[in-house]
Amino acid sequence: MWKGRFSKATADLVQQYGESISYDWRLYPHDIAGSIAHARAQVKARILTEDEFFRIEAGLREIEKEIATGDFEFSIEREDIHMNIEAALTEKIGAAGAKLHTARSRNDQVATDTRLYCRSAIDDLLDLLSGLQGALLNRAERYAGTVLPGYTHLQRGQPVTVGHHLLAYVEMMARDKDRLVDARKRVNISPLGSGALAGSTINLDREAIARELGFDSVTTNSMDAISDRDYIAELLFDFALIGAHLSRLSEDLILWCSSEFGFATLSDAHTTGSSLMPQKKNPDVCELTRGKTGRLYGNLTAILTAIKGLPLTYNRDLQEDKEPLFDSIDTLTLALKVNSEMISDMKINEDTCQAAASDPLLLATDLADWLVKQGVPFRSAHELVGKAVAAAVTSGTPLDQLDLTLVDPAFTAEASAVFDLKTALAARTNPGAPSVENVKAQIKRWQKS
Repeated sequence: MWKGRFSKATADLVQQYGESISYDWRLYPHDIAGSIAHARAQVKARILTEDEFFRIEAGLREIEKEIATGDFEFSIEREDIHMNIEAALTEKIGAAGAKLHTARSRNDQVATDTRLYCRSAIDDLLDLLSGLQGALLNRAERYAGTVLPGYTHLQRGQPVTVGHHLLAYVEMMARDKDRLVDARKRVNISPLGSGALAGSTINLDREAIARELGFDSVTTNSMDAISDRDYIAELLFDFALIGAHLSRLSEDLILWCSSEFGFATLSDAHTTGSSLMPQKKNPDVCELTRGKTGRLYGNLTAILTAIKGLPLTYNRDLQEDKEPLFDSIDTLTLALKVNSEMISDMKINEDTCQAAASDPLLLATDLADWLVKQGVPFRSAHELVGKAVAAAVTSGTPLDQLDLTLVDPAFTAEASAVFDLKTALAARTNPGAPSVENVKAQIKRWQKS
């Protein structure tokens, strides 16, 4: 590749240290698409004849098929996917293949390939996020009216429904999708034609190349185009945040499936047993998802660290962008698939949820609201209900069975009407609140979107 300048062959250890073909081989369909578009522009610039272009295109398609079927032999001596394909093409068709690299560098080539790869991954992940939203909506619809406690500080707070709880994750994933759609705009800009750092004296039609590859536009500064890895850092952040949402969902399900909660049961197909304790049924998918989120965070940190001190333009450090990117995409793809499958099979134990939601302390705030409606200032109402709760705890009497009139005259006999779970939920009609009607309306809205 650079034998004209060097008199010694690259040392074996340097080849081993610097190769990227062991992982960047997966860029091959994008590298081939970019090469065909580049070659077509070379015809327009009279660098290639029509016959040479057709031979290049046919040769590249043949190589693409060989790689796809596993019949292509990659060479570590050729370092990366670009040189492996170019060398194989030249071997197949001769001198025309050696013309292909005119007016481009591996610098703009890899930037183009990676953007195309990211664009494809975004589209796939958007579909997978929609699939997980669908699984959550399915369960939310099935259990739209199943009441269970809502928690703060992992302490029982107020009543909600299973449907409302699961819809919270549908909302999170909608934001995840919005971020990916927005990031896609910045990904979908073509750097091809920027050369090594300063373009080329052989000016190809960059806009035509970009259109053929489905890009929205071309980059406008060759130095930035070559060195830019912002889009990878942005995507790895987006992936990490998706991981955070999946991890939070996993933690909820781990708690729900415990004997202490007992709110949910995962299918045998999505749990594992113990090698020693025969009674165990472990939520391993949830635990693995929670653990793999750390991996997504680590990949984000890796790319941010790799680019933080780089001068313009290309530096070999940028080779370290791909493994974190590929790993995060692979990790997230499998996580979304397996979680969608697991959620679809999840069963909610409605009787256990109902029993937990029957705790009258869940309606303590409703009791304070009742006092407010009688003209008591909220801070005073809060204090009075606090005294009532303390009296119930001290006497061992459930709050709904306590004679509240003995706590304070502000309470009347009518206050006990507060302790009706259906009425309490039905009253929560404000937008975003968990009345069953609200939940059902939100489910319908999401199903139509």
